[in-house]
Amino acid sequence: MKMKRKSAIIYFAALTLTLLFCFLYEPWNTAAEETGKNSDLVNLQLLGITDFHGYLQAFNDKSNGQIWSPEGQLSVGGAAYNASHLKRLKEGKEHSIVLSVGDNFSGWPFEVAAHRDEPTIEFMNAVGVEMSAVGNHELDESKEFLLKHIDDGKCFGKRDVDSCFKDSSGSQFDGAEFPFISANVRDAKSGRLITKPYVIKQIPDGKGHNIPVGFIGLTITDTITGTTSFQEGNLTVDPLLESANRYAKELKNKGVETIVAVVHEGGSAGGNYQGCTNPRGPVFDFARDATSAIDAIFTGHWHAAFNCSIEDPEGNPRPVIEGANHGKLISEINLSIDPSTKEVVRSKTIAVNHPVTRDVPPDQEVANMVDYWADRGKQRWAELAAKITGDLTLARNENGESSLADVVADAHYATGRKAGKPADFALTASSPLHKDLLYAKGTNSADQDGQILFGEMWEAHGYANPVVVVSLTGRDVKQILEEQWRKKADGTEAFYPLAVSHNVRYSFSLDNPSSQHIDPADVKINGRNLILDKTYRVAALAYLIRGNDGYPAFLKYTDPVRVESDHWAFLNYLKRQKVIKPPVLNRVSSN
Repeated sequence: MKMKRKSAIIYFAALTLTLLFCFLYEPWNTAAEETGKNSDLVNLQLLGITDFHGYLQAFNDKSNGQIWSPEGQLSVGGAAYNASHLKRLKEGKEHSIVLSVGDNFSGWPFEVAAHRDEPTIEFMNAVGVEMSAVGNHELDESKEFLLKHIDDGKCFGKRDVDSCFKDSSGSQFDGAEFPFISANVRDAKSGRLITKPYVIKQIPDGKGHNIPVGFIGLTITDTITGTTSFQEGNLTVDPLLESANRYAKELKNKGVETIVAVVHEGGSAGGNYQGCTNPRGPVFDFARDATSAIDAIFTGHWHAAFNCSIEDPEGNPRPVIEGANHGKLISEINLSIDPSTKEVVRSKTIAVNHPVTRDVPPDQEVANMVDYWADRGKQRWAELAAKITGDLTLARNENGESSLADVVADAHYATGRKAGKPADFALTASSPLHKDLLYAKGTNSADQDGQILFGEMWEAHGYANPVVVVSLTGRDVKQILEEQWRKKADGTEAFYPLAVSHNVRYSFSLDNPSSQHIDPADVKINGRNLILDKTYRVAALAYLIRGNDGYPAFLKYTDPVRVESDHWAFLNYLKRQKVIKPPVLNRVSSN
């Protein structure tokens, strides 16, 4: 009883402070009572979530399950509590629309990622999401994965094994019941947008007519060079401002006067989810310059929490709101629309961020859904991926080789061979290598000696990064190999070895000066000497080719072709091999 009473006190204190902050920070909120009395206006409630990332379960750590309030840290999040709060917020509202600002999936909870993000879509469908912006993580797989699988429900591989898993109701995955929208992501070859730029919702005015409301989706512009969403050569992304203004004008030409931008780009504005202190960042630059035809802006991507009022180019305030991440907050914007002009009465707009507290009963249907996928996650973890004849470890010999790194490099090479211009060899850094794969059985009851379980494979390698095949000259390759040695402050060198695929052999000499440890004559690919002026196709993770592992010569790459994400590339390699023998560590030697 004491805990329940304390929880209730915290909730009502937080709610009181939330409302107080609304009135202190948002000048239009002083008109809330007047709005309710004006029967001529049509009220539209918008409820936004952002950067959910598949966090179905309720977490308790600071990063994923807590948010700061003036009363202290609140425990928040969890799909079942999101569902309850959404229902509560919609009570008594004649017109309400639930939307997402993107990054719904391609997150990190195992039970969701291992089931190809389908559990998140089941949740989104269940709570009535009506549209979603395309976030950068919506493109962590291919364009076709988003449009054909996630959106349309098209299966690939074996059903209920590779995709189209049975959901918590026993039905086969059938895709999202809502559209994904982006006004600025285009196919690189055709130049066409990959989705519709906007959707128009018709809101009854109570007098036999409808008010059209337009929602423009926008995607962060560096999506195609992001290391998980890497789509260079496949997609292009137009500037946010240009795209927003273009399609706002198109909407107005269609008679749409109420327009909302759903922008997967963010900023920061202090630490209070209901406040707005020193707003800065790209979404605020966008908000200050975007056409005044846009009446409200939902934002995301930065995992920030704020509730701001930013003047448009004509000096009229409009809400710019971001609702944190992982289901911690629900962002609410209430618009009052004049049915005769179909325009928003800006002075009567109300914007609030609501913490998804856990002092309400969880929605039982969604709670059952969460439990179902958690159980399937345990089953998935215990599936057999391959057999093993000895340990694959992170431990490196004196030349920088490790058995796990060598096998992973072979997996990247095998994946790179699938590209239209196939890989000649692979280079792999240490960053995607996390855990030994041991011959002895682990703690899972399904494990036996000599087995690699799905979950063991998943934990050993990868961070949702794609294998990419790029062109590099032999001179670039030589320089990359030289960059394994880096000067420290004391003048000595630290060694950051790269793994090479099984068809590469090379030696190095530390007796030579810095940047001259590698002789091209001592590097052999498929038994032939490295030729400095020759172009090679190299398979590597996007994180590595983008320079994030500390080998800047990789940035000289050209002609990139994305192949397959790391977890799935490794799994498919293990399954094809069936039995993995620890490799002899003889690919690298020293003179």
